[in-house]
Amino acid sequence: MNGIEAIIAGFIQGTIEWLPISSEAQTMLFMLNQLNMDPQTALSYAFYLHVGTMFAVVIKFKNEFYSVLKNFSINHKMTRILIFATIFTGFTALPLYFALKMVSFENSAATFTLLIGLMLIFTGLIMKKTGAFGDKDTQNLSDKDIVILGMAQGFAIIPGISRSGVTVATLLARNVKQESALVISFLISVPATICIFCVDIDSIRLIPPGTMFLLTVSSFVFGYISMDFLLKFARKTPFWIFCIFLGLVTVVFVLIGYI
Repeated sequence: MNGIEAIIAGFIQGTIEWLPISSEAQTMLFMLNQLNMDPQTALSYAFYLHVGTMFAVVIKFKNEFYSVLKNFSINHKMTRILIFATIFTGFTALPLYFALKMVSFENSAATFTLLIGLMLIFTGLIMKKTGAFGDKDTQNLSDKDIVILGMAQGFAIIPGISRSGVTVATLLARNVKQESALVISFLISVPATICIFCVDIDSIRLIPPGTMFLLTVSSFVFGYISMDFLLKFARKTPFWIFCIFLGLVTVVFVLIGYI
């Protein structure tokens, strides 16, 4: 992988990471089809690209993470969300991880992602018809909401399933405000990325330092820009339109994959 290719891979990761489609799948397709990488190497590069977008989250929400470190207690709301969401992610992710070694989930992943998109559209239409809207924010999230969120995030271990899509859709379905849903999804991505990095550290170490640097910087820059755009869009957009927008993006990308 040369410098330009690394920047392109970072661009794909950064712009797609926060949308309800799998950035990992898209970056892998680029590396497999355009760079002729072998699948295992492409997967390791795709995993590593999450490091740049993770740093984008840490910088964007540095005050939130500082608050977690300063007030590290199970009674601190954001600390509670990060800990319990990560623990319950393992409840679904670990069994699926071992199942993946025996069963192919490729078609199931596309179907599951399509269902997420349709669910978001349906939720938006119901909200429009009933006049309902998300009224929960980070502080109003119940322990039940956190458990459901964590278990839902675990399904993203299946190749092709978007972590952002699963978590945001789950939070919106639990009547969480769209901006809060995005912020929570961004924040819980950090421990999830750290876990992925630790699991795949042996393969990631084989990436050349120069390439690693370009992948990190490009995915960080584009990830930060796209995250900022999506948050501004969420603030200005009615809840039902936001749901339908994310749903349509998801459905279109899945259907393009079948063409």
